[in-house]
Amino acid sequence: MSITLFIPPPLRSECAGATELNVPGASVRDLLAELERRHPALYRNVCHETGSIRRHVNLFVNDDHIRDRQGLDTPLTAGDTVYILPSVSGG
Repeated sequence: MSITLFIPPPLRSECAGATELNVPGASVRDLLAELERRHPALYRNVCHETGSIRRHVNLFVNDDHIRDRQGLDTPLTAGDTVYILPSVSGG
């Protein structure tokens, strides 16, 4: 089962400029494990060495933040979209 993973502009250089990737996974954790295998530099921008999501990165499954669902164990189904959204700050 393939999930569409949208890549924000600041991270596209880590996956040959792709705006989206099709990545298999039954859960967000599975998707990230496959992302680590296929695009390790992109994975390192999203996750710590411990496998947790970096503090400044938000992951959404369709319209829901994963923290409002089941975190890394949020299940995925065919047709889902996962969005990587880095936090924006400044003044």
